[in-house]
Amino acid sequence: MSAPKPKDWIMGIAPYVPGKSSGDDGKKLVKLSANENPLGCSPAAGAALNAASASVDRYPDPGSTKLRQAIADKYDLDAARIICGTGSDDVLHLAANAFSGPGDEIIYVRYGFAVYDIAARRYGGTPVIADDADYGTDVDAILAKVNDRTRVVFVANPNNPTGTFSSRQQIARLHAGLPGHVLLVLDGAYAEYLETDEDDGALELAGTKANVLVTRTFSKIHGLAAERIGWGYASAEIIDAMNRIRLPFNVTTAGQQAALAALAADDFVTHSRNHNRQWRQWLSDELHALGNHGLRIIPSHTNFLLVLFEGQLTAEQANKALMDKGYAVRWLPGQGLVNGLRMTIGTEEETRGLAEALRDIVLAAG
Repeated sequence: MSAPKPKDWIMGIAPYVPGKSSGDDGKKLVKLSANENPLGCSPAAGAALNAASASVDRYPDPGSTKLRQAIADKYDLDAARIICGTGSDDVLHLAANAFSGPGDEIIYVRYGFAVYDIAARRYGGTPVIADDADYGTDVDAILAKVNDRTRVVFVANPNNPTGTFSSRQQIARLHAGLPGHVLLVLDGAYAEYLETDEDDGALELAGTKANVLVTRTFSKIHGLAAERIGWGYASAEIIDAMNRIRLPFNVTTAGQQAALAALAADDFVTHSRNHNRQWRQWLSDELHALGNHGLRIIPSHTNFLLVLFEGQLTAEQANKALMDKGYAVRWLPGQGLVNGLRMTIGTEEETRGLAEALRDIVLAAG
């Protein structure tokens, strides 16, 4: 009997594998595998979420009008050039869908965000991987891959899962080297963790150039990961094309209200950034002390550390041992990081516990 056959390019997709929150035996673990904010969301966002959740009998505002205006006011943007999605992943997929298809190519850097490969293949495009520069974005390697078939370039800045950052000058040089028919997508999911002097100029580029899209999310520093709220900013023409394929009513009423409150919670964002800076540096220092046992820490501009295991102890062994001790981090062999573990910065207690557990594992391995 015949049966429906999926498109070949769909079957070529490796499904996204989320970070673990429990062990193989079902035991609940300290979850440091998904880069969530260990402080949760702001009290105001939580209250808004709870209040709005009582109203479920009407569809949400399909255009996220108030949220888009609040984002525009916050960042001095044009609200008409903002699009909201169910997480920034949704906006990334919309970009790939609107501007690429069978026969087209989408470039991203080696060790880039896993969603880029899925977004490229989902619509029949061909993913093209540019070499990295010591786990970071290599502008020249990307530009060397550009040709007449290139339609989209994805760059996460800071990058996930490596934590590296490309400067304003590097991003400007990348854009200047791209032909006008190529859409440069600057994924700023972790932008709020940057210091004030680390602005990469992405929003300015999107405001003045016809082929730049910036994406952001409320899932990270704002702590609204469960609500799946993201947004993008680009020229009116780019946003118009994406809106034509955006699902209606894609951001819930509760999500819109919570995001509005989160945008106004500057003190919470500052507190989260300061907490992350303190404990990221502390964890980095603790793990650097184990460098003679083969551990290497990639300098991070995000809320996680990528730790490379270059000695006798492998990342796979360390990952299993950490789960045995009650901690879930992220091992990413599917992204070529067979020798690395990505570790989210947790609460003080979680971060101290992770460091102690990893130290015991490393020393026991010799």
